[in-house]
Formats: sequence, structure tokens, C-alpha cells
Amino acid sequence: MATSKTATQDQATGPLTNGALDLPALIIDDYNIEIRDKDGFIGDKATKGEFREKLHRWRKVMREVGIDPIGKVATADLPKRDIDALLKGKDAQAAALVWSAIEDFSQEFANVVTRFLKQKHWAGTERIVVGGGFRQSRSGELAIARTEMLLAERDVHVHLVPVVHHPDDAGLIGSVHLMPAWMLKGHKAIFAVDIGGTNIRAGVVDLGKAKSDDKHYLEEAAVWQSEIWRHSDDRPSRSVAVERLIAMLKDLIARAEKEKLAPAPLIGIGCPGIIQADGSIERGGQNLPGGNWESDIFNLPAAIKKAIPEIGGHETFVMMHNDAVVQGLSQIPFMHDVSKWAVLTIGTGLGNAHFVNKAKTQA
Repeated sequence: MATSKTATQDQATGPLTNGALDLPALIIDDYNIEIRDKDGFIGDKATKGEFREKLHRWRKVMREVGIDPIGKVATADLPKRDIDALLKGKDAQAAALVWSAIEDFSQEFANVVTRFLKQKHWAGTERIVVGGGFRQSRSGELAIARTEMLLAERDVHVHLVPVVHHPDDAGLIGSVHLMPAWMLKGHKAIFAVDIGGTNIRAGVVDLGKAKSDDKHYLEEAAVWQSEIWRHSDDRPSRSVAVERLIAMLKDLIARAEKEKLAPAPLIGIGCPGIIQADGSIERGGQNLPGGNWESDIFNLPAAIKKAIPEIGGHETFVMMHNDAVVQGLSQIPFMHDVSKWAVLTIGTGLGNAHFVNKAKTQA
């Protein structure tokens, strides 16, 4: 069973609506699909934790014959850079160990992609962008490439491509595409937030040479400055987490105004879960720091706007959407050659969203 938010469930969205499905450049026709099989959610089979689990299983196999080229470090504690170094190193057994985990993960990921492509809104998908923390590693890139090969072998013709920007930046840059062009006019930057189960990031996104009549609109958008807080180390309450986020934003606003970036009074937020029109989280916020983020009496955009009512003397607007959606939106300038495309983000969980470009539907 697939549970998600679809375009047919949200006919009254507007450009300033949180969780809107009708955006300036495209339609979001599905996101946050929760597909189950006999083992649970299929997305749980394609996460960065699952890759490490497969690597750990191969280490156990090797240990049974007295070999573990990685040594005593627990698999869960291996930095991504160390895993990537094993692929490039001279130790053939260590490289083979990682390659084996990549192959197992790719087989599983190919199964997951195939299930997604069977969903109603995913039919005819031409390209799938893969983001998330796992993508930002050599092993992740190889897994993406190997998965596309396996899909082709199964006669499933869809291109898998890594997200262009660093996933950390993509989760911020995508926010600019939540906003209509008229709101960006006369400004050089906006503020953006990416909330996850481990970290909260806040940043200033420089719009670059934004010209709304250019087909490569906002292609040069980039993160100017950002702050990151690994909240999982501090285990804060929800209220403390929100206070810390507001302090991060106020600091960034002060820096942007000092540098005369002419920031727009806009704050875009990517957050796990299904986002309602009023900015509340319907469900999916269970991994967020301390407290019930899905409570009827809690609204993150409203809390931020109350704390930061104005930016540069203008009323603040806060727009929030699903984090996988936002990361996918960062890819808009590079997707003009397709009509139907999607994003899958491999991180603590597997985020997903599906898009239809307006330019293609109106041609």
C-alpha cells in the first residue's frame, strides 16, 4: 500500500502555501510514498544504515576464515572517507569487501526503484535524481551507477543521476524554487533550513544571476554561508531545538544584511513528513528532536515568523515543505530536457518525491 500526499488531494494550493503541490516550475504529483511488503517499508531496504549492515555482514563472513582487512573498527563507526579509501587502496581484499556491499545494496536498491516505478504517478518517469548523505561518497556514486545497470538488465529504462549539488547544499538551495519569481525580484538571497533526524542546517542561499525569463533560471544559486548543529549529540527538547534554530537564523540574517546581500524576507524549510497547508506536520516527524512535532498545537513556520516577524523592514514569509521534495527542487535548472522525473534521498531513511515539469505539460 502506498501512502503519500498527491496532487489530487491538494487542489487549492497557492504559491505561498506550505506543502504546496503546484509550484512555479512544476507540479509535485506525489511525495512521501510509504510502500510496504512482508518485511515492512521497502524504503528501509535502501538507506545508508542498510549499506553498512551489508558491509558488516561481509566482514563477518571474512572473519569466519580469519580475515578482516578493515581491522577492529566497528562498521557503524567507519567514516565515509575511510570506506571510500578502501576502494582506492592497494589491499584487494578490503576493496573486494566494499565492492561486495555495494553490489548487495545495488541489487536491493534496484528492487526498490522498480517498486516505485509501478506506482500510479511514477509511470513514465524518465529520470531519478539520487540525493541524501549516501550519495556524497564514492561507494554511493558507484551504487547509483550499478543500480542503473541492473535496471537496464531488467529492461527497466530510467536514468539514475546523483544530485548536482552537495546534498547538504541541495537541501537548502531547493527552497528558492518554493518561491514565485516576483518574490525574489530585487533581492540577492533568501534564507533556508534543512531539518533532519541528526542535524539541523540553516543557510543563506545566494540567488546568483536570477532571471525569470532564462530557461536556466536559478542555475547559479549557491549556499553563501551556513551553520550546522548536530542535535542528535545534545538530545534537546523540541522547544530548545526551535530556539536554537531561530538563533541560527538571526545570526545569518545579521551577516547577510551586513554584507549588503539584500536578502528577501523569505525563509524556506525542508522537513521530514507530510506538510499541511498551514505548515503543520501531518505525520512523518517521528525522528525529529525531542517532542511531538506533529502536535495540533505546534506549528514551526508560525513559531519562526513570530520570533522573526520582519527581515530588512519587510514582513517575513516562511515556506515549509518535505525535505526530499526540497532537495529534489534544487535539480530544477538541470531537468529541462525531461517531463516526468523524481528524487530518492538515501539517508537515515529513503525520501521520495515525483515531479512533472510545467513547461513540458504546457508545450
